[in-house]
Amino acid sequence: MSATAIPAVTSSGQPVLILKEGTAQTRGREAQRNNILAAKLVGEIVRTSLGPRGMDKMLVDSLGDVTVTNDGATILKEIDVQHPAAKAMVEISKATDNEVGDGTTSAVVLASSLLEKAEELLDKDVHPTVIVDGYKKAAEKAREVLSSIAIKVDPKDKEWLNKIARTSMATKLVASEGKYLATLVVDALLLVAEEQNGKFKVDIDDVKVEKKPGGSITDSKLIQGIVLDKEVVHSGMPKRVSNAKIALLNCPLEIEKTEFDAKININNPEQIKMFLEEENRMLKEMVEKIVSAGANVVICQKGIDDIAQHYLAKAGILAVRRAKESDMTKLAKATGGRVVTSLEELGPSDLGYAELVEERRIEEDKWVFVEGCKNPKAVTIFLRGGTQRVVDECERSVHDALCVVRDVMHKPFIVVGAGAPEAEVAAKLFDWAQTLSGREQLAVQKFAEAVESIPLALAENAGMDPIDTLVELRARHSKGEKTVGVNALEGKIDDATKFEVYEPLIVKEQVLSAATEAATMILRIDDIIAASRMKEPPKGRGGEGGEMPPME
Repeated sequence: MSATAIPAVTSSGQPVLILKEGTAQTRGREAQRNNILAAKLVGEIVRTSLGPRGMDKMLVDSLGDVTVTNDGATILKEIDVQHPAAKAMVEISKATDNEVGDGTTSAVVLASSLLEKAEELLDKDVHPTVIVDGYKKAAEKAREVLSSIAIKVDPKDKEWLNKIARTSMATKLVASEGKYLATLVVDALLLVAEEQNGKFKVDIDDVKVEKKPGGSITDSKLIQGIVLDKEVVHSGMPKRVSNAKIALLNCPLEIEKTEFDAKININNPEQIKMFLEEENRMLKEMVEKIVSAGANVVICQKGIDDIAQHYLAKAGILAVRRAKESDMTKLAKATGGRVVTSLEELGPSDLGYAELVEERRIEEDKWVFVEGCKNPKAVTIFLRGGTQRVVDECERSVHDALCVVRDVMHKPFIVVGAGAPEAEVAAKLFDWAQTLSGREQLAVQKFAEAVESIPLALAENAGMDPIDTLVELRARHSKGEKTVGVNALEGKIDDATKFEVYEPLIVKEQVLSAATEAATMILRIDDIIAASRMKEPPKGRGGEGGEMPPME
């Protein structure tokens, strides 16, 4: 639509321009239609990737890097979305990913479906505010329904946590090895979880995920310790140390340069020799401090001088330099050591312990494994896979699984999956809508229909007939069969407890609230005022051979 100045004319017939030249304005229904269409298109992109029968997307960025994934948040992050309403959809997937780590595709599908249903009401001249109010009430009611069907679990119960992790992975590329990876995820989180007053504190940053193509997914393993993508600094050092006592240093094993300009006047060769010997002696002292503390492994965040390396090798100490700060923090948690910022402070009590520190060759790289820590509060999941793409998707799947297991440990309530909770919410909302008067009743009914889009998408992606699916789901839920959902793998409607699909309650709640908020925000917009794009300055002025414009 072209630039429309708001028509206003002075008494002399002079037009009054309110908006800057080149500004485009879209108003009323036209603006709403545009926004809803954009949001629906984003929903369409990810809809086919929902569920265990969902398809993957291949995304190629401007540099030609390829990503193959069916993780909603990753798909939307990689696509460069331009439309402002579509950006709102990308934001809800990001927010859901950051908050609970899973359910990103569901949130976008639900939001786009809510807008699609709202459009039908807008066409019947229902005011957007009425729809928004109805949606908000329906979302609150939906939360109550979810809470009523939730199952309380023990946050330490491995069996339940495994089922949750398996469900999260069943929709991914790694589904066939989901069972194996799920046990790694659950074991890792149970190791790093800390119990306080009967509640669990779990930080998924304490689980380091390292990946390397080669081997198969089942070669992945959980290491009770940390893997460093560094090699031992000196060829003369031992490559394997058992019963390692580890010094974690945040100071360089080098001679510090002076802060100010310092000059040394040397008159004869003897002085050069003394000067070098003094440097050697200082470095030797540093190494002796490490040896006297009882360390046989040094992991340093800064550099290690060549001469210091020589003395360390002589003392039979394995050393690694330039470790990442995040790795140092994790090493301290894993080995029980303390990161020391000055060698003066290093004592036997600061050393960490590991059964084994060893350099191993992984493909063409050499990595240092610190493993067999006694009571590690940081561990590593080491992922392998056939190709780089597989390992990348494997890492994304493991991240989602870590998030859902953490969610259950934080808030130990779960619901059955497979679209059953959505079908139950919809059934209860249809009943509740009958008790409402006025136009809000229509909005609540549309909300219920939109919630059904999740089991519908699961069924469509599995090649089932959407109408038959919907009719059977509604019929069985109205009989009180609360756990009936879509068994996508067998292509039929079945009790979800039989094929063991469970999800955290907190994920379902987050999906509902994120989708409702995004949809209501877009519905309330009735005017889009877009400023014209910045024009590039013409060449030749000032910079390239042209004259400078005169100063005012």
